[in-house]
Amino acid sequence: MTRPAQPDFAVLGGGLCGRLVAWRLAGLGHRVALYERGDAAGSQAAAWVAAAMLAPLAEAASAELLITRLGASSLDSWPQVLAELPEPVFFQRNGTLVVWHHADRTEAPLFERRVRSNAPPELLDGGFVTLAAAQLGAAEPALAGRFNQGWLLPREGQLDNRQVLAALAAGLAQRGVETHWNTAVDDRALPSAHITIDCRGLGAKSVLPTLRGIRGEVARVHAPGIKLTRPVRLLHPRYPLYIAPKQDDLYVIGATEVEGEDMSPVSVRSALELLSAAFSVHPGFGEARILELNSQCRPTLPDHRPALLWDGAQTLRVNGLYRHGYMIVPEVADEAVRFAAALLDGRIGDADAFADWQRGARWSELFQLDSAREPA
Repeated sequence: MTRPAQPDFAVLGGGLCGRLVAWRLAGLGHRVALYERGDAAGSQAAAWVAAAMLAPLAEAASAELLITRLGASSLDSWPQVLAELPEPVFFQRNGTLVVWHHADRTEAPLFERRVRSNAPPELLDGGFVTLAAAQLGAAEPALAGRFNQGWLLPREGQLDNRQVLAALAAGLAQRGVETHWNTAVDDRALPSAHITIDCRGLGAKSVLPTLRGIRGEVARVHAPGIKLTRPVRLLHPRYPLYIAPKQDDLYVIGATEVEGEDMSPVSVRSALELLSAAFSVHPGFGEARILELNSQCRPTLPDHRPALLWDGAQTLRVNGLYRHGYMIVPEVADEAVRFAAALLDGRIGDADAFADWQRGARWSELFQLDSAREPA
């Protein structure tokens, strides 16, 4: 009996990043196997509980330049990714609206100063528009008369996170990826493959001891009649809120970020803060129907940067996308695919070759050589 050929790549972890990496590799003609401890829907992944806002300029208020640059490039890449997938995905590039209540007006100059300090000039040029009350009402009629001032970040976008996961699962099947859903991976006996790409997020803590989880909590509500046309961010000193409108009057509302890998249900305090803040943006949310209250932990490295870590042999680890997964994943995944293909081809075999690759990489800051496993 003939044994099946060994896959070129075993991708560990079938969340957002793992699916995209496996799908990209299969599109290049490689034989790929993917292993995911959760289901094909992705319901156990951090990506399942995301607002999927593609907002590099707004995120510059708390993220460094590398993240905003990755986000800007990824935002340009998403339409092509979605066009190649076999199922439709809600995608919108209608900008982000930033508002604040009068009592919190001191937050506005702080936000603007941080954004202008951290964002690349090409994002700021024409991408940060001040709106007076009348202009704000014209841009977002649902909020007319509710805020005295705001900013429109017109180039930003969003998509539907769960539709992306479903479309990628269909894309994996279409491209012949050998998928193993509901399959845990034992680090002592990894699946057979020429190259292993570890995209397990917090599932990789046993091999990445500095990895930690940061908890996020969101509400998904059905709110007919409000008709927001773009994501709205509300500045607040304690719980800066975002409201992301999806299809069919569905809204994803989020704000909280808590250190620690607590996967318990959303607390009463968090739910009250989320929903009260949403109500303060538009009273129509008072009649919204709560569909879900969800929590998840995002994988985070000490510097809050994503990392591509090579072990000096046949394993590449992709991790640390933190709260920016959907915003930056196209660029991170593509860089991982380029490196993995070079590893398979034998172009990278020692520390010197790795250093040469890193110097020539588009996102050289992402690459790290695991010194504990550095080749001799």
